[in-house]
Amino acid sequence: MKLPKIVESKAKIRFQDCDPFNHLNNGKYLDYFMNHREDELIKNYNIDIYKMAKTEGKSWVSSSNQIVYLKPALLMEIVTIESQLIHYDNSNLKVEMRMYNEDKSQLKAIVWCGFVHYNLMSQKREQHSEDMMTLFSAIYNPITITTFEERIKSIKRPKS
Repeated sequence: MKLPKIVESKAKIRFQDCDPFNHLNNGKYLDYFMNHREDELIKNYNIDIYKMAKTEGKSWVSSSNQIVYLKPALLMEIVTIESQLIHYDNSNLKVEMRMYNEDKSQLKAIVWCGFVHYNLMSQKREQHSEDMMTLFSAIYNPITITTFEERIKSIKRPKS
């Protein structure tokens, strides 16, 4: 079975996550992105990061986030969120996630999230297992642009 390189889900923007202008609060975008990724890891790759932390004492911790807000997500709007693994090595992952309106005709936000594989018992960085490296190799979907700033420019640039 071929694993998807880009995973997608939908979410409804909720009242408690919005600012007084009925826009999704900037800080809440990361919650929506992370909830999406956690759910899709279980659904598509059988990776439950919480079960893994409990049974193996290993998981991933966030190491960095770069986000740009292009259009507001609005109260009660259905959004489509996509994500893909754009970099991996022996202990790091980088995932790009994009939030669109429901039919994906308007990009609302994009984020690059860095994660470090971490041993909760030793409180130190952990090497990815051979099985994880095999999985990452199968789902890896790189972006040829190497910096977040260039990625944003390429998205904003009109298609020729």
